[in-house]
Amino acid sequence: MDLHKKNPSKGYATIALHISERSRARGLIELLAQANAKISKNVDPKFIVEEQELQLKRQAQEKILAKLINQTPLPKDTIKQTETEIQNIINQQKQLKAKIRAQNPERDKLTNPEPLKLSQIQQQLDKDTVLLQYSLGKESSYLWLVTSNSLNTYELPKGEEIEKNANRFHSQLSRKGFAIDSAQKLSEIILKPVKDKIIGKRLVIVADGTLLKIPFAALADPNNRKNSTSTKTSNECREVTCNLSRGGLIPEPIPNKPGTADTNYQPLMLNHEIVNLPSASTIAIQREKIAKRKIAPKKIAMLADPVYSPKDKRVTGKEETITPELDLERSALQRSANSLNRTGWTRLPNTKIEAEEILKLVSSQSSLPAFSFGANYNLATSEKLNQYQIIHFATHGFVNPDQPELSGIVLSLVNKDGKQVPGYLRLADLFEQDYPAELIVLSACETGLGKNVSGEGLVGLTRGLMYAGAARVALSLWKVDDKGTSILMQEFYKQMLQENKTPSEALRAAQRKLWSNPDWRSPHYWAAFTVQGEWK
Repeated sequence: MDLHKKNPSKGYATIALHISERSRARGLIELLAQANAKISKNVDPKFIVEEQELQLKRQAQEKILAKLINQTPLPKDTIKQTETEIQNIINQQKQLKAKIRAQNPERDKLTNPEPLKLSQIQQQLDKDTVLLQYSLGKESSYLWLVTSNSLNTYELPKGEEIEKNANRFHSQLSRKGFAIDSAQKLSEIILKPVKDKIIGKRLVIVADGTLLKIPFAALADPNNRKNSTSTKTSNECREVTCNLSRGGLIPEPIPNKPGTADTNYQPLMLNHEIVNLPSASTIAIQREKIAKRKIAPKKIAMLADPVYSPKDKRVTGKEETITPELDLERSALQRSANSLNRTGWTRLPNTKIEAEEILKLVSSQSSLPAFSFGANYNLATSEKLNQYQIIHFATHGFVNPDQPELSGIVLSLVNKDGKQVPGYLRLADLFEQDYPAELIVLSACETGLGKNVSGEGLVGLTRGLMYAGAARVALSLWKVDDKGTSILMQEFYKQMLQENKTPSEALRAAQRKLWSNPDWRSPHYWAAFTVQGEWK
């Protein structure tokens, strides 16, 4: 980008965008390796075994070569022989990759990605859509604004400054409090530079770093003059806090301070449809994948309100039996819970209400209600789910930032007798599933907090579910309020199923509905969910 500043007409900004895309692809490969994802779906098992064996052989020969090169005198003949052996292995790997590619072309694009060039990215955009791609850096950060026929670049402050403001904004939202000045300050930094070019447009966001966990929907709209921090008479802001009343968390306003009326703040989602992508290349891969496939014959598969503990009142009360294998799984679950400052998995009572209300919107012949013990691992990994356009998980789900291989969706952990059963749908498992769904919803906690690996973005569960077949994924960015999420999800589905809106349009409509209700006006309740993937 330094070269771009010196010679803006030489195309360096385009090259930088391509490098940004390539770094995200590398990040995904690293994550897949950490999660021990075999990605063997639709591939002959013997090819997977052979692939692993060749890789181990190559690594062993490369270690030998490294040692030989450091010997004195140089054993030239042995070095040449070792190099020849490595080349033979590489040739075998190429031949094997061709066989695997013939069986599953998408796997090759995932493990050997070639990011899109600018012209290819632009082909994915229509006249009403702009792509905003961010890259946070130590000295400077950058924003690319891409339309169907143009590219503009903007230099932003160093990543440390952006992350400080983003963390403050996220912290206030996730604690059920909301300071308007945080929404305005972050918007000033990352949206104000492009405010004239986004008016009336759908915004497709490819975030980076801490911006991955930011709900752009709740940022202050830079084109609303009242949102400007310069209109304030003090640095103080009006906060929305919460108290317990009428059986739930209801926002209670603190009296306004001078110059900080609530009308000063208009969230971005009021004027923009917002979609997120892990990378700009993702949408082309998704569209190619789903272009010719048939729509699933049935509407909704609902996995809701699983049973996590033998102490749950739905269990018969028999003693829990723990096998060594299940004890190991429970240990992994507990480590994940500990890393997220949890003491375990507790029942989410409103998920049942949420699921039942959503299912009322479709016929019983077109839905699969899987509640309680029925919301289990066996169902989630069966072929039954590939018959449904929408798969809805109303349960705990998370991405572990320290150990991505422990990320997953938590289903029923015990059976009717109180005995432990496998119930942890791991990240690696998702890459093996066949979910040709138009939409997968993770109505749970912290499902969007993917590990930021080399700028890849919101990887983890999102990419796993997209690879499984989801055209779109809806997930949350923080520990969502159980009751608030239930209300948001019900409205979200009404907008999709009764008003025929696309998922991104429906989410925006649902958010606006909650925004208009004083009881749910705080962005804490409506801003946590984002839609990733196809917007058409």
